[in-house]
Amino acid sequence: MPAEPAFVIVGASLAGAKAAETLREEGFAGPVVLIGDEQQRPYERPPLSKGFLLGREELSSVYVHEAGWYAEHDVDLRLGVAVSSIDRGARRVSLADGSAVSYGKLLITTGASPRRIGVPGADLAGVLYLRSVGDSEQLRATLQGGGRVVIAGAGWIGLETAAAAREYGCDVTVVEPEAGALLRSIGPELGEVFAGLHRSHGVLFRFGEGVSELRGSGGRVSEVVTSAGAELPADVVIIAIGVIPNASLAAEAGLDVDNGILADEALRTSDPDIYAAGDVANAFNSLLGRRIRVEHWGNALASGPKAAKSMLGQQVSYDLVPYFFSDQYDLGMETSGLPEPGYYDQVVYRGDPATLEFIAFWLSGGAVVAGMNVNVWDVTDDIQALVRAGYAGTLADVARLADPAVPLSEVLAGR
Repeated sequence: MPAEPAFVIVGASLAGAKAAETLREEGFAGPVVLIGDEQQRPYERPPLSKGFLLGREELSSVYVHEAGWYAEHDVDLRLGVAVSSIDRGARRVSLADGSAVSYGKLLITTGASPRRIGVPGADLAGVLYLRSVGDSEQLRATLQGGGRVVIAGAGWIGLETAAAAREYGCDVTVVEPEAGALLRSIGPELGEVFAGLHRSHGVLFRFGEGVSELRGSGGRVSEVVTSAGAELPADVVIIAIGVIPNASLAAEAGLDVDNGILADEALRTSDPDIYAAGDVANAFNSLLGRRIRVEHWGNALASGPKAAKSMLGQQVSYDLVPYFFSDQYDLGMETSGLPEPGYYDQVVYRGDPATLEFIAFWLSGGAVVAGMNVNVWDVTDDIQALVRAGYAGTLADVARLADPAVPLSEVLAGR
């Protein structure tokens, strides 16, 4: 009797590891193969720019599972080897070490890679990126020495590494071509709140400027030249200009790809036996009514299990309220929804943003489409309920939304 074809997961990431876990929890008894090109077993990335980078968390805390979990659950974990191709006709993946694995169902959770900067001097020593455990270890060792740090990019990674660098006592300048911080993620209103937080901690911003050249001495970076002609001394340069989804494997296999691997609300790709989850998936979100590709921990944590259930033939609808969080200095925040410019027309505050203890709501046509709690806790479920109601067409009473005396759970009462 032929062996049962394996469920193969390409990408030993958070999404991939949680998918493997879900397959076993849901009673799948067939072979499960989890393949990753890093030597590290699956881990979570948020600590790499937060607690682990600051030396407050041990490496052991970042792993998704204990080392023995994979063998105990009969998951064939293959590390340090990349998948070189997918043969859809033969239903087989080929690995860079010359081996091959046949699959019954295939899940791609290959994540994303930092966008490289294409300027003169980009290959100098001291020009660093942050994505992997090794990147975080290298950056931590470098920042501990203090010195002058220039960061290209005022997105989440740029600002989180800026906070870490300041806590290590470094001088920090952030260079950002946009007019403000976090503009594409949360818009100018809240972006300015975060820029103000960093200014209060001594970070200098150069908005409206990009990096045009990196100069060095003895093979090591020593200066950043901006598009405005400014020459900034630098002992280390952190490049945080976004990521690119690792979708080339899928594209070469003939899957539909556009800013990630296109997937439907069940996380199926254009091949019904191949699924995608995590940062690499550009999936249809039935709540938002559009495709989204979310580069955050919450999406990987939730979409891996969703994809696993879909692989098992269960009815799955990817209708999650997007969720992400950040820690910078003494500020902690959680965001539910996608408050991107163009998708909202009003911002309402509950509390004073100047105190850095408040909740912000983004509205579109009077309906809540996103919310952020800053140093206010245990309100995510209520905020997500408001977002779901907003996408269902329920309009919010702005006065009640802004009134701290009205519990969030009662904002929509009577409407």
